[in-house]
Formats: sequence, C-alpha cells, structure tokens
Amino acid sequence: MSSLFKHVGKDLSASIVVFFVALPLCLGIALASGAPLFSGVIAGIIGGVVVGAISGSSIGVSGPGAGLAVIVFTAIGTLGSFENFLMAVILAGVIQIVFGILKAGVIGYYFPSAVIKGMLAAIGIIIVLKQIPHAFGYDSDFEGDESFFQADGENTITALSSMLQSISPGAITLSLVSLTILILWDKVLVNKHRIFKLFPGPLAAVILGLIFQSVIPTDSFLHIQTIHLVNVPIPENLNMFIGQFTFPNFGAITDYNVWTVAFTLAVVASLETLLSVDAADKIDPEKRLTPTNRELFAQGTGNILSGLIGGIPVTQVIVRSSANVQSGGKTKLSAIFHGFLLLLAVILIPTLLNKIPLAVLAAILLMVGYKLANPALFKSMFNLGKSQFSPFIVTVFGVVFTDILVGIMMGMSVSVVIILIENYKNSHFLNIIKDENLDNHVYMTLAEELSFLNKGAILRELNNLPDGTYLVLDVRKTIRLNYDIIEILEDFAFKAKERDIKVKLISDSGEVENPESYRAIFGWKAPVSSH
Repeated sequence: MSSLFKHVGKDLSASIVVFFVALPLCLGIALASGAPLFSGVIAGIIGGVVVGAISGSSIGVSGPGAGLAVIVFTAIGTLGSFENFLMAVILAGVIQIVFGILKAGVIGYYFPSAVIKGMLAAIGIIIVLKQIPHAFGYDSDFEGDESFFQADGENTITALSSMLQSISPGAITLSLVSLTILILWDKVLVNKHRIFKLFPGPLAAVILGLIFQSVIPTDSFLHIQTIHLVNVPIPENLNMFIGQFTFPNFGAITDYNVWTVAFTLAVVASLETLLSVDAADKIDPEKRLTPTNRELFAQGTGNILSGLIGGIPVTQVIVRSSANVQSGGKTKLSAIFHGFLLLLAVILIPTLLNKIPLAVLAAILLMVGYKLANPALFKSMFNLGKSQFSPFIVTVFGVVFTDILVGIMMGMSVSVVIILIENYKNSHFLNIIKDENLDNHVYMTLAEELSFLNKGAILRELNNLPDGTYLVLDVRKTIRLNYDIIEILEDFAFKAKERDIKVKLISDSGEVENPESYRAIFGWKAPVSSH
C-alpha cells in the first residue's frame, strides 16, 4: 500500500490533466451515443474510481469508449428505451466477468507488437486531425470521435476543409497561445524550477482559457461563443441532480434483443480494452504488464455499476491512458483521482466548467496526439524492415481511414500473411543435409513442433527432392506434429514409389524402411486416407 502512495504528487498532477482530457470526451461520446450527457460523466466516474481501483493496470484509464458509440446509438433505438439499454449494459458486464473467469484475456497477448504500435500512431494522427477543427472553432463533430466517417456527414479530411468556412478568431488565438504554453512548459519551464513539474501545464492553459473568456468583451471578434465551450448539464437543485441518474428496466432481462446487444457490447468492449491494455503497457516507462483476465473482471464490474445508475459502457481508453503517461502518472491512483475529480467537478463547479473553451482542450489533445504519432516512431519501425513496417503502416492507414477494430484486423491480416510467407521461405523447422559421400542421400530432421503453418515449406522441400533420392527422415526430436503434416508425409509416401524415392524413417520406436503410415508413430488414430 505504501508503494501506491509513493508517487502521490505526480499521480495527482497527472490526474488533473486526464480530467481535462476526459471531461469533453465523456460528454461528446454520450452525445454521439444518443444517450443523456450525464450518462457519459457517470461512465467516466465509474471508469476512474471503480475500474481504476480493481484493475491491475498502473497507468491505464477507463471511461466511455468512442468505438462503442455507434453500437450504443443503434442499440438504444433497437431496444426502445435507454432503460432497456441499461439492462444490456449490466448483462454485458456480467459476460465480461465470465470472460475473465474463463481466462479469455489471454487473447490480448496475441496482438503483434507492430500492430499495437501502428494503432498508437494512428490514434495520435486521428487526435491531431480531429482536434484541428476544434482548435479553429469548428465543433460540428463530437469530441472523442475516432471514426473516419463522422456522424455530422463529414469525414476526417473534409472536416478540415469545412472548418475554414467557420473560423473563430478567438478559438484560433487561444489554441495557439495554449499550444505555446504547453510546449514551453514541457521543453523549457520544467527544467527551470520544481514548481513547473508539480503544477501541470494543461492546468495553466485551462486557467488561461477561463481568464480569456472572462475578460474578452462579448461584442469583441475574439469572444468565444457558448457553442464552443464545454457543456456540462447544470442541475438547479439536489433533486434535479439526482434526477440525472437513470435506472435500468430489469423486466427487459427476458428480451432476446437485450441479450444480443449485451453480448455484442461485451465482445467489442473487451477487444477494445485488451488492445488498449497492450498499447498502454507499450508506452509505460516502467514496462509493467497488466493482468488481462483481472482487467476483464474490472471492466465487467464497472459496466455492471455503470448500467445500474444510468451510465453508458466503459472500456480502457488509450487516449486517456497516454495522457496519463505523458503527464507523469505512476500508479493507478492517477486514474482513481481523475474519477473523483469528475464527480466533484460536476457537483461543485459545473458552471465554471462550462466556461472552458474547447480550443484549450484541443491544444492539450494536440500535444497528446503528436507524442503518440511522433515521426521517430515511424523511422524506427521502417528501420526494422518490411516484416515489421508493413503491418505497422497498414494498421496506421486502416485505423485512420476506417476505425480501430477494422484497422487492427487489417494489420493482423498482414502479419499473418507475412508469417505464412516466412514459414514457406524459411525451413528453420527442418535440418536438411546432403551426404557428399553417397549420391542422392539426403538427411532430413524435423523440429520439435510442426503446425499447418509449415505445410508449404515441407511440401516444397519434399517436391524438390530429385527422383531416385534416398531420404533419411529423423523424427526423434519431434514432440508435436499437426495432423496436416502427417497427411503430407503419407501422401509423399504414396508418390515416392512413382519417383523411385526410398525413405528410411528414424523414430524413438526404431527404424522403418518405406513406411506407408505415420499415424501410429505420432499417436494418431484417424482413418487412413485413400489414394
């Protein structure tokens, strides 16, 4: 427990930055989901306090995920009411807990590093491209949108053109000044005095934004209009505040459609969480590993509680996690603190929050995005060669021009193709020696494990043997042999007769000349294939 509070100062400082990043994202994603704005705040609070406390991640931050916005929007319409949808959120949480118990989190370990780094770079590019319009005062798209095709009918590229027709001089001025402060704070001031390390630059930028909005006259061309400010629901009294909480319709538990939505939410939220966990671990300066099954349990618990009190689904989110790392967060306290800050802020100072210009928050996110998509990352991946750069760059383009899950699948597909090609080209699982003293004598030793991925290369080597070859096949080191390989060997045994190829099989059971069946040697009892 003492180690948890060892970096409490840095965690508190980082939590303030994450709070300012998370607040507009919570509101924006709720808006895009067709849910009450306060439901996004609830998800942010639950993601920070509850999931943060249970999770084994030291730097991961959870909250409403943009990748679920379309699913949530469609589901609310399909199920007929937000109350019915909340029942699906609760069930999704239960399913995620079951995933964790079944140790489904192991899936998270099978995403290639190049694909995860591609996702990080792509998210950085998306943040930059999506926040530039907000920095110019063009706020037609919701905060936190990560998809290429936007809900407002634009896409990421056309929005950059449209923003030129709706420029706010005040927003541009404030975003440029805020960026200058953030860059100076990060590169110069933190090295000048200890106070600049304790007091986060983003908080200074937000304070500047509040002062700017207060002192600029409303009739000035630099005045920032209300539509370009944060928009937190403001209850007039305690009853109105409590009235913002929505409770599920438990009677909908028998509805087949509710279960369908629940399973969809559980699968997609779990995948996005596992991807974010892997990505967050990659950028963790201390290279700690997050227990993925525990993470699924934490996310499931969070979704159950979020659904019970009117929140939209939560996932671990890489934007908030990367902001946490970049701001110096060291332990899970930063995620927990940010959740409490969300709770206290919407209760105590909602009016003050609604004076924060989105342009300031855009500047903060632009810094986060640039650090994720640092050109040095592209250079380092290029230097690693085609096998690493190809899935990396395909993932980048896939995520930027579609969405995260589609982009990841594109990168994964390229990785699989590269593995298949390399398995076909490289016979590292075979040791082939030609006897110089005896003509046409070839010694072939199989590796300990062979799978269907090795089929192509084995077929190539066997087909390339000259007619009349005497093949010595040593399988004494082989422990696991996929049935596909056995079929290849037995097919070859049949064809070897036609090519006058003699085979001596050496196994732990002894030596066999010209074997016709390999099943018994490896313990297979499948029916003999006919020729």
